[in-house]
Amino acid sequence: MTSTYTRRLLGWLSYAFASEVFVVVSLTLFLPICLEQFARDNGFLEPDHIKPCLTAAVGDTTSFEERCSVKIGWLWIDTASFSLYVYSISVALQALTVISMSSIADRPTTRKPLLLMFAVTGASAAILFLFLSSASPLWIFSALFAICANIGFGASVVAMNAYLPSLARESPEVIEAHKQLRVDTVSDEPLPPSTDLDVDHALATDPESVSEPLLGTTPIPTPDHQSPAQKEYVAALSRATSRISSQGIASGYVAGIVLLLLALVPVTRMHGSTFSLRLAIGLSGVWWMVFSIPAAIWLPGAHVHNIGQDRWNVRAEVVKAWKRLGVMLRWSEVKRLQHTFRYLAAWFLLSDGFTTITSTAILFGKTTLHMDSSSLVLIGAITPASGILGSLFFPALQRRFGWSNLYVLVLLVVIVSFIPAYGCLGFVPFVRRMHVGGLTTPGEMFGLAVYFGFAYGAFQSYARASFAELIPPGEEARWYGLFSITDKSSSFVGPLIVGLIADSTGNIRYAFFFLVVMVWLAVPVLWSVDIERGRIDAKTYSIKRIERESQHE
Repeated sequence: MTSTYTRRLLGWLSYAFASEVFVVVSLTLFLPICLEQFARDNGFLEPDHIKPCLTAAVGDTTSFEERCSVKIGWLWIDTASFSLYVYSISVALQALTVISMSSIADRPTTRKPLLLMFAVTGASAAILFLFLSSASPLWIFSALFAICANIGFGASVVAMNAYLPSLARESPEVIEAHKQLRVDTVSDEPLPPSTDLDVDHALATDPESVSEPLLGTTPIPTPDHQSPAQKEYVAALSRATSRISSQGIASGYVAGIVLLLLALVPVTRMHGSTFSLRLAIGLSGVWWMVFSIPAAIWLPGAHVHNIGQDRWNVRAEVVKAWKRLGVMLRWSEVKRLQHTFRYLAAWFLLSDGFTTITSTAILFGKTTLHMDSSSLVLIGAITPASGILGSLFFPALQRRFGWSNLYVLVLLVVIVSFIPAYGCLGFVPFVRRMHVGGLTTPGEMFGLAVYFGFAYGAFQSYARASFAELIPPGEEARWYGLFSITDKSSSFVGPLIVGLIADSTGNIRYAFFFLVVMVWLAVPVLWSVDIERGRIDAKTYSIKRIERESQHE
């Protein structure tokens, strides 16, 4: 392993270590609780909206059974729904941002600066929670800070993910497999005429570009006509992609657990006060900022000789990005990359379902099971800790039984679908009479945290790695942008529907029915994806794109 490759890999992992803390500590745990608490501190009990929720909570032990609402503009909003609406707005704006920046992120001279710019923006917004009290008349700015932090995280991760295919292709085992493939191809038969070399030529102006083709310059055999060396190369590439992706998930979870345990001290000592929640979010921003420094040093940037030659302006690139998106979503393009788009369709449902399960469970524990903040923090630590084990267990299980990535993904989806189904049992009369089961006691939340984390950690790794194999070579940033857009556009739907369900029924448990349906709808779509065929289609798509562009020049 060369020192250059090691530095690049460590730079990539360091940003995962820095940014994933915001997700583990803030986005999935403290931020929804803190926003709900900000709203509750400024809310009033229904139906007359006269008695403050905070005053009632101090003097009346039954106050949590009454609905608390806060007035935003001219609307009264349930405090449990407030954080869901804020999250929905943030992911909608994040999707617009990701689309607009995708063309800029495809440029080797701007990908790294773009990543760092959004990292600083997101981290700074999280840090600002330290200075905003819920008693301040400006408390509504907590929603603005949350939106800016989420946009910064999502946009920077798109740039980070775009490095993954290049890192996999440059890994030692893939390079060795590629050398063996070339040797076997030359010794067995001459290379067939292939425009594959045109892909390399298109990137020759920047040989160190992080957007080099994932599949190198090998011929494009059909799945039924692959030689043993070709199969080994593809397998090595898949293993490297999954391994690096898993390392990123694991390093981020380790960082999240460390900070969660540190945050547990003030949250416990301050009895889950609003300040302790703000402190935890602020610390995640500081962590994010500080540990992004190694990424700024080690991640590959532009070559000095390319900086002056790469001339562009923001407005033109934003317009170009939206035009590119329109081309990518044409029916003719969808048919050329049908397996890539099938995967995105499944990802649309799954990312929304998994993310909404997380945020709904936290709010359910706080508002329905009346769990204190320290218990929720402990759950937040258990989930990623279990996720680390899952990210190590499922790859070992896959190697043992020879399962495909797709099979593992479907298995993980089925495993997670039992969580909202279990919550639906809370409506069954005999389960309620037992006073245990159906997610009716706080103790069950801890068991489900272990169960969910064990599957979710592996799911994140396999989802990202599998998509890397379906991306047209040389277009990593653009397609990971679409991957993120699909994620965020769907995540806009889930929390919004859950918020509407909670507002209309007064019982967030009804949202579990919606989550069961959403997760299971993705299974047949995901099962229809052919990874091998999709990989070949992506390679062919990239070659034809290069040909079209060369003809227009």
